Amino acid sequence: MNLVLVHGTGGDPATNYGHLVDGFADVRHVITPDYSQITGELSVDQLASHVTADLPDEPYDLVGFSLGAVVAAAIAAGDPARVRRLVLIAGWVDNSDFRLHLGFSTWARLAATDPTSFGAFGPLVAFSPAFVSAMGEDATKGTPPPGTVSQIELDARVDIRDRLPLITAPTLVVGCSQDHLVPVSNARALHEGIAGSSYAELDSGHVVLLERPAEITTLIRDFILS
Repeated sequence: MNLVLVHGTGGDPATNYGHLVDGFADVRHVITPDYSQITGELSVDQLASHVTADLPDEPYDLVGFSLGAVVAAAIAAGDPARVRRLVLIAGWVDNSDFRLHLGFSTWARLAATDPTSFGAFGPLVAFSPAFVSAMGEDATKGTPPPGTVSQIELDARVDIRDRLPLITAPTLVVGCSQDHLVPVSNARALHEGIAGSSYAELDSGHVVLLERPAEITTLIRDFILS
């Protein structure tokens, strides 16, 4: 059985999931699609098609983080026969939350006009305060993939309200209580919009994959093996 892990904005398979893959390798063949290099005006359907283009024609478990959660939800809505279990981490439904939209629009503007502030804004909204303080200067190091700005612009346009009723796979939604990029109320709304879904919340900033790797691995494993 395959486990497909879909990365989020500003990340790629290595930075989001590289340290987690071994935690699933004994129970699943892990596939990590990569859309981090795609630039230009993006759509959720475009990224969903990119993720599924080379997948085997058989059921699989699907995990999405951040923008990857939005993409994974769209995939599950469009291909319910093949998605066996669905896990959506730090995702959202649309941009009706002004705080959410303000964060995305500010992030995009900084990317276009002020690289230094863009580099500082990322960790401030990606991680909990204590995690950023512990990282120190390392929090601002690293170069985002080429497709990051295009993904941020897509983040600000997301609206998958019409997809949620079409999701039939058993679904686990995970929210992060210290999420300053996608406030946790958005993950809760995602859960409420998917009939029969389960919900878990971790004490973490947005990038829970790095802040709480053991906990998120356990949540995913327990759910896909249930």
